[in-house]
Amino acid sequence: MSISYKKLFHLLIEQDMTTSQLQKKAGFSANIIARLKRNSPVSLETIESICRTMNCGVDDILDFVPDVNSSDTEEV
Repeated sequence: MSISYKKLFHLLIEQDMTTSQLQKKAGFSANIIARLKRNSPVSLETIESICRTMNCGVDDILDFVPDVNSSDTEEV
């Protein structure tokens, strides 16, 4: 299963906030923004910081996406 931060970027648009503004307000590095853009994992501390900054919940900024070739979906 992978993570998608597509919801985060939609929320940024809705709140008229740039990724640079989020970075400064939440207090993390540009590397975190790059990881989010690549849908790479980030720490729970980062997720919490984003949620506090944007006044939202975790489900407002990320989705879990099932892998297409996941063995979890195969019948035994």
